Amino acid sequence: MNIPIISFDEGNALLDWVEFTEALAKGHSLPKAEIGDTFLYRKPDTLLTRSAWIDGMGLAVKTANIFPGNPKAGKPMINGSVSLYSDSDGSLEALVDFHLVTKWKTAGDSLLGALRLANPNAVEILIVGAGTVGGSLIDAFAAGFPQAQIRVWNRTSPKASDLAASRPGTLTAPDLESAVRAADIIVTATMSSSPVINGDWLRPGQHLNMIGAYRPDMREADDVALTRAQIYTDSFDTTLDHIGEFMIPLAAGVIKREDVLADFYQLDRFSAYDPSQITLFKNGGGAHLDLMTSHHVLQKWKVKA
Repeated sequence: MNIPIISFDEGNALLDWVEFTEALAKGHSLPKAEIGDTFLYRKPDTLLTRSAWIDGMGLAVKTANIFPGNPKAGKPMINGSVSLYSDSDGSLEALVDFHLVTKWKTAGDSLLGALRLANPNAVEILIVGAGTVGGSLIDAFAAGFPQAQIRVWNRTSPKASDLAASRPGTLTAPDLESAVRAADIIVTATMSSSPVINGDWLRPGQHLNMIGAYRPDMREADDVALTRAQIYTDSFDTTLDHIGEFMIPLAAGVIKREDVLADFYQLDRFSAYDPSQITLFKNGGGAHLDLMTSHHVLQKWKVKA
């Protein structure tokens, strides 16, 4: 039996953003995933494995190695793959490119949250952060909200200009505060440890969708934003006790655990768009999403094959 090895370009050509969010929603209708992470270190290098098992879908192990010295030699800093295994007998079903899975999982996760919470007729979308994830977010949100004008803001404006130029129709936003106030949807994908979004800038009807913070010391929105918004997340398990976006205000008593109203395992509790409310969604990721993404890639590959 030949085990498929699905490359970035091959898999990327098979996928559709809105269809993918539907696959993520369907994946969360199955029994809750078992997940686990392991880390190995050889300074300054790291090996990370993220594992997930969903009854009825299968098993996945996502392996990432981070070699910070690689860029000086003209090599990617991060490499890896996802091994996908059969739910019925544990046999290896596919190897899927790491960067493909990460791209679609990360942006698709946030798009699903926005499609459930934001104004479906949004006309202004602001992407805060012009890194690799920012490019994926432009692609995803352009597909989910095709009528919207997308703008990009970045601390270093030339980087925002370069990203906007790579995506026809995308504009830059020279001033963050005015761009946030004007946007219907704000999506943050920064590496900031301190808030870049001021809650006083927000208005009813807006949707704030946050990706960047992934460590206990990182935040992208201040306390005011959290107290003014209805709060949702992709996974209680990967956010509440792990990411500063929630950990810091929870520890300070600014919000309570019950203020985070639902995660993707409770999609029926995601409220329909309400112009009188601000909604906030925190994308925390997790190995279960890598499994759902890889499984979807494999199903599309099988149809093509």
